[in-house]
Amino acid sequence: MTLTLYRRHKRTCPNFDKARREMQRKCNCKFWVDGVLGGREVRMSLDTRDSKKANEKLHEWESKEQVVEPGAPVTLADAWTSMLADLEARKLSNQTIRKYKLLQRQMKAYGTERGLTMLAQFDLDTRSKFRATWKDGPRTAGKKLERLRAFFRFAHDRQWVESNPATRIKLPKVSIRPTMPLTRAEFVKLLTTSDTLQLKAEGTIAKCNAHRLKPLVLLMRYSGMRVSDAVTMSTDRLDGKKLFLYTQKTGTPVYTVLPDSVLQALEAAPRVTTKNYFWSGRCKRESIASLWEKRLKILFDSAEVLKGQGNAISHRFRDTFAVELLLAGVPIERVAILLGHQSVRVTERHYNPWVRLRQEQLEADVASAWKLDPVLDSKIIGTNQVHLAKGPVN
Repeated sequence: MTLTLYRRHKRTCPNFDKARREMQRKCNCKFWVDGVLGGREVRMSLDTRDSKKANEKLHEWESKEQVVEPGAPVTLADAWTSMLADLEARKLSNQTIRKYKLLQRQMKAYGTERGLTMLAQFDLDTRSKFRATWKDGPRTAGKKLERLRAFFRFAHDRQWVESNPATRIKLPKVSIRPTMPLTRAEFVKLLTTSDTLQLKAEGTIAKCNAHRLKPLVLLMRYSGMRVSDAVTMSTDRLDGKKLFLYTQKTGTPVYTVLPDSVLQALEAAPRVTTKNYFWSGRCKRESIASLWEKRLKILFDSAEVLKGQGNAISHRFRDTFAVELLLAGVPIERVAILLGHQSVRVTERHYNPWVRLRQEQLEADVASAWKLDPVLDSKIIGTNQVHLAKGPVN
């Protein structure tokens, strides 16, 4: 019950007159199999010129003791429908599914322009050209490429495509975004400027939004929340001084503690609804986050505080939260949990310089303490009265 793998040479092939067992590497003829499998005589083409693919298919047939017939070609639309249904069945977040849907729309538009409707038409060269149309930055493009790989891995697992060429597309080079914590002078300047903007605001809605700006700044600084999480925060996430951040994969909830002054500012701010502080809940999260980002830009410009690279305004509050905790001696593993990083390596990549600074600060504190110790005075300790001769002592 074995199959023999060989190339079936064409008449135009230089190896046509040679024996079947001589499978020359430079030959471009297709692979065939011959033999008996599962009590059935098999003699058929594998429809491939790649020796690796031919051997993989042969081993698959022999392990299952049957010929695995290729299924009907799958369209791009059907593949994406199955992929999105699987994502929803896995209960992934709306933010994650939204990013996959964006990739779906881009692939559909790219395929429509070029007449590509079948999934198998997206070979390595096509996927590379598709990636070249992206206008994202290196970090965003890298994340999108990971989603593209996941999509074709999903298709490969279901044998809709023979391989996943997206894995051979290299990730873009990403430079680490510099960590930019706010100094205390800058943070005080932002708070003072937010009071000024509140006085200058005209109209009821504008005044209310200006009044909400300072509590939002305080919330982001002392919770480390991303802007999308902060502006969608509701009252049910507060339990006294404790603020619910997220639930870990283990099912354990993660909380942080807000200072009294931040809680008082939130309580004094006019809420949009009885439950929500900064949004009505009727629009999308990304829309309200973008709106508040624009208001934060106005605040930074008015206070003449550096905004940071790209869209990093809200990250300056997050960086300040993390760096101040590290300088206060909080272990980086705990800071990673509060920031919601899946791995402490992510935290180390961005905040390792501040861990070193914390160590230097500790060493300076110890050195200062030794200066105040009277026992270390040279007059008290003195010096040895007996000087030993140099050299080994028996």
